[in-house]
Amino acid sequence: MKSFVVVAFVIFVIAIVNGQLHCTTKPSKVPRDWIDMRNPCVEEVRNQIQEEINASMKYLAMGAHFSRDTVNRLGFAKFFFNAASEEREHAIKLIDYLLMRGELVSGVSDLIKRSISVPTTQWENGVAALEDAIRTEAFVTKNIRKVIRACEEPSDNSGFNDYHLSDYLTGSSWKNNIKDKKSWPIRFLNFRNSWVNMENLANFYSIRNYCEYFITEILTLQFLKKTTSSF
Repeated sequence: MKSFVVVAFVIFVIAIVNGQLHCTTKPSKVPRDWIDMRNPCVEEVRNQIQEEINASMKYLAMGAHFSRDTVNRLGFAKFFFNAASEEREHAIKLIDYLLMRGELVSGVSDLIKRSISVPTTQWENGVAALEDAIRTEAFVTKNIRKVIRACEEPSDNSGFNDYHLSDYLTGSSWKNNIKDKKSWPIRFLNFRNSWVNMENLANFYSIRNYCEYFITEILTLQFLKKTTSSF
């Protein structure tokens, strides 16, 4: 009986000591006046993050397709892998922006879908993949404009113009990316023309893994086309 009382007393003392050692913090009373993004704007940014991830997954699928040993178009593969990295970087930048504005305090687990399906995982050739990529970029770019409109004129009739986000989305890094993506249709037309006239040679050069991606392949094809036509 005595031993039982001693053991119970020791457990009681340990429980008290552990309770005293626990850190307790009072709720922080940080002013929240600086958190001023409107819900319609926040929702559009969150949707845009998902669209950037969707585009990244599609470009990864394209890069994987052209990396297959039965396809072996490493110029296209490198181009699309880099495009996937850019889209993923855009999503990360938007997440960082929401964190900076104090908006990612809830619903973080719902920010990105856990299961993202890519409708197409095979493409007939590089021309078809480029055409698909151009459509995707056009859709993502239009969505960015939609985000800007929602933040400049939110649907909650608050009249709040979030000029900071608009400026961020039209800054130098995003502007340069849009300029680069606008060159995709030109590359598509050049390669398609080369493909129509010299398909076998276009296939050969698209196997090469140039640092300048397949644009070097296109320029080489155009040069060879002009050279051979002079004979």
